[in-house]
Amino acid sequence: MTTLARLTRQHPVVAVTLVVLATVLGLLAAGQGAIAEGVATVYVAAIIAMTGLDMLRDIRRGHYGLDILAVVAMVATLIVGEYVAALIIVLMLTGGEALEEYAASRARSELTALLDRAPQRARRVLADGQMEDIPVDDVRLDDVLLVRPAEVVPVDGELLDDSGTFDESSLTGESLPVERLRGEHVMSGAVNGEVAVQVRATATAQDSQYQRILTLVAEAEDAKAPTVRVADRFAVPFTIVSLTIAGIAWWLSGDPVRFAEVLVLATPCPLLIAAPVAFMGGMSRSARSGIIVKGGAALEALARARSVAFDKTGTLSHGRPELADIRAVDGMDPHDLLRLAASAEQFSSHVLAAGVIRAAEEHGLKVSSGVDAREVATHGVEGTVDGRRVRVGKLAFIREEDPTAELGELRPGHTAVAVSVDGRFAGTLMLRDTLRDNAADTVRVLREVGIEHVAMLTGDHGATAQSLADESGIDDVHAQLLPEDKVRLVGTLPAPVVMVGDGVNDAPVLAVADVGIAMGARGSTAASESADVVVMQDDIGKVVQALDIGRHTYRVALTAIWIGVVLSLGLMLVAAFGYIPAVAGALTQELVDLACILYALRSRRGGTSHPELLLTRPGQDSRVRTSRAASS
Repeated sequence: MTTLARLTRQHPVVAVTLVVLATVLGLLAAGQGAIAEGVATVYVAAIIAMTGLDMLRDIRRGHYGLDILAVVAMVATLIVGEYVAALIIVLMLTGGEALEEYAASRARSELTALLDRAPQRARRVLADGQMEDIPVDDVRLDDVLLVRPAEVVPVDGELLDDSGTFDESSLTGESLPVERLRGEHVMSGAVNGEVAVQVRATATAQDSQYQRILTLVAEAEDAKAPTVRVADRFAVPFTIVSLTIAGIAWWLSGDPVRFAEVLVLATPCPLLIAAPVAFMGGMSRSARSGIIVKGGAALEALARARSVAFDKTGTLSHGRPELADIRAVDGMDPHDLLRLAASAEQFSSHVLAAGVIRAAEEHGLKVSSGVDAREVATHGVEGTVDGRRVRVGKLAFIREEDPTAELGELRPGHTAVAVSVDGRFAGTLMLRDTLRDNAADTVRVLREVGIEHVAMLTGDHGATAQSLADESGIDDVHAQLLPEDKVRLVGTLPAPVVMVGDGVNDAPVLAVADVGIAMGARGSTAASESADVVVMQDDIGKVVQALDIGRHTYRVALTAIWIGVVLSLGLMLVAAFGYIPAVAGALTQELVDLACILYALRSRRGGTSHPELLLTRPGQDSRVRTSRAASS
């Protein structure tokens, strides 16, 4: 009874239609045909009026949909006295919404599961060893939290126990549990293993990784898929063909009933329901693989992509630059140069800044706390350190203060960070960032699956960019770019264009590309927010998987539509010769709807079409397959 009441509240028109249909059938069984016809006619006429008004509003907005077929079919069945068939058409149209809702909930199950698993409470360990249960939003930085076995880690944290095992599959798509050691980062949203562990909060709930994913998922759920565009490609021709078949059948037979019998089989539910379900399934499948897709429009663009452009640092490369050399000018101590640069770089979000700071720590240098600091996006950072004004960044940024600044010779694969102190060039830090282990395979597979153009767009120096491009197999290299240069160059590539990046400076180009893919595992929030697709695992091979999912989803959506079109047209031709009565035709069309929706749900499953890409992650000895998540 509870389920029936819920369905009635959610879909009142369906409930009323069922009551009216039962009443009409009961009156017919009691021999009250005239009353039954009157009840059915009044009710169907009301539905026709409401549907017609909605159709007129759509037409005024320039949208010509498939409602006209449903309206004509209902009018025709009423005129020829097939009022039971008219009621079944009403039930089919109104019930289609309920059926779509059910199918959509199945299709987006992984998205919904992520939202449902969001931790609500956390267990804080007090100074005296006692526990207190608190809302997750009340967790503060450096709080010590207890995570019991099989519980979800509530916020990002640092592991305090010797080791722990965590299931990160819902975050990254990696099916195997991962082991973390004392001091290592533990992501919120990961599921703890069989032993309780303690973690120190390194972020609040709002700033944690899982909350970022939930925000992206909410955007993906709210995003409107391009299914209206997909269905509308079929709407006008399908409507014309259906009316033509019905008109010819009437003309040849001389029987207006034949017109109604054909049109009851032309109702548009397969076009209106199957495609949305397919796109929701594709987004759900992506989420299961650690790829958050913000709407069906991104899936469609992925399916038709012709060009892929990559940023270099943190995208094609590991994004963990290591110090290779310190070139200090005469009179500047190399260690002092590194310390001052690291102190200023604390205020930068660039991956090179992290490399400089890490190098200072490895050299045992104490980083000072700077003041009056500011980051100049894509150029560098400046601030006051121990009373001295320090600038760190690109050569052009340093030359604004000292035109005599020079980097010297760059070795292949090296990047130079220039430093000035008190307005004078002080030296350069040479950093080395290696290519990702599967970057070359990713570029090769992209070409194998039909991507026409692969390019590198980077703000780094030409020699460094060319060296990594040669290793990865990319021919088209554009270096020393500003964000506006990247935006301009993306517009010159064969469209649709996929742009892959991870930093703040990539946010503009990710926003303007047909599909922006952010490497969100370690990338900036700005990049994730402006991108259409966010890869939650630090694995460039996921770009190929995203393309595969987009193509598979779009193919399933189109096939589901064609199934509905072909079956409907075939049945209409049979009905044109008088072999399918109106009531039987309306019921048969329900089976066509069901077949289309069941096929559309195939977008939630399916293997990838590309060869397996192997990924060796930093700090891991074993090699894992990036396609494993797709097949699990």
